Formats: sequence, C-alpha cells, structure tokens
Amino acid sequence: VQLVESGGGLVQPGGSLRLSCAASGFTFSRYAMSWYRQAPGKERELVARISSTGVSADFADSVKGRFTISRDNAKNTAYLQMNSLKPEDTAVYYCYALLNWGQGTQVTVSA
Repeated sequence: VQLVESGGGLVQPGGSLRLSCAASGFTFSRYAMSWYRQAPGKERELVARISSTGVSADFADSVKGRFTISRDNAKNTAYLQMNSLKPEDTAVYYCYALLNWGQGTQVTVSA
C-alpha cells in the first residue's frame, strides 16, 4: 500500500487548497479513504472520511461546511477540497487507508 499526498502549501486566511492522495498497491475502489491532520503539539485528528463508492462522507465538526472530500476511483485518487481556510487549519495533512499512512503534506494558513 502506498499513499502519496500533494497539494499543500501556504495560503492566506479565507483561501482555498485542494489536497490529493494518490493510492496504489490495493484495490482502491473497495475501501473507504480518510484524511487526518496533526497540528504542532496536538494529536492527529480525523478530518474527513469517504466511503468506497463516494456516496457517503463524514466530517469533523470543525471543518463542516468548509471542506469537501471526494474520490476518483478510475484514477485511484482521493481529494480534500478546503475552502475558507483559517489559521487553525494549519497542520500536516495525512491520507489514510487500510492501516497505512501517507507521508503527509503541510498546510499553513497565515497572512
């Protein structure tokens, strides 16, 4: 299993970013995908999760209405669209599936 995140960066408050997670080594379309994040000095927390078919998704209360999660099973890729970003969204964002983590991508929200 390999999970490779991309799309992080520095963005101003109120801005947007889209993270991607390219997956390989397993049958992507059969499994739910999740995004977690970990801010400095804090525990890793679940941000969003999407079912294998993409029909259902769950979000942390802190990101509801601002973040969306999606997937393209033909491309073996999951996405996290982050809008209206706040400084408190600053963290390393990780893709997670089948007990495996990606390497993470840094998201920094700062003026």
